[in-house]
Amino acid sequence: MADFADRSLGIGYTDGASLLFACLIAVLALWYWWQGTASVNTVTTPKAEAFYWVAITFFTDSRHRTWGLDGRSGGLGYEGGTLVFAVGLALIAGLDFMTSVSRVLLFWAAFILTRPLGATIGDFLDKPVNEGGLALSRPLASAAIAIFILVSLFVLPQRAGQHPKPS
Repeated sequence: MADFADRSLGIGYTDGASLLFACLIAVLALWYWWQGTASVNTVTTPKAEAFYWVAITFFTDSRHRTWGLDGRSGGLGYEGGTLVFAVGLALIAGLDFMTSVSRVLLFWAAFILTRPLGATIGDFLDKPVNEGGLALSRPLASAAIAIFILVSLFVLPQRAGQHPKPS
């Protein structure tokens, strides 16, 4: 969707990301108005599932290149970009553990930050060294990410979630 906004609509990454973010907020607001919640825990009906997938479609790409979080623009670079998004996720986790801020709001905020974090890490792994990357091949970069995910699954404690009871 961000590429469509940039290339087809010709409005650039920043305006495209802003447009997609506005569409996401509108979908979440409609979902809340229609269902009384925008929680993914309630995606148990076709209507709620439709809202969920439309929200995912408009889910903002938040191009990390727009803010100089790549290796070429003289900004923070890939490492700095990764740190920015990781700190954002850590703050959201802190809010989850230490406050009563809406868990639905925190979920969607974390969900939005995962996309640019993944893009920044992916670019760091596969971009050329002269652009601030590690110059790994795409298959090797994908393997590195898969290994990280598998190790995380074994190292970090997992617990089963609770499903809402049908009404």
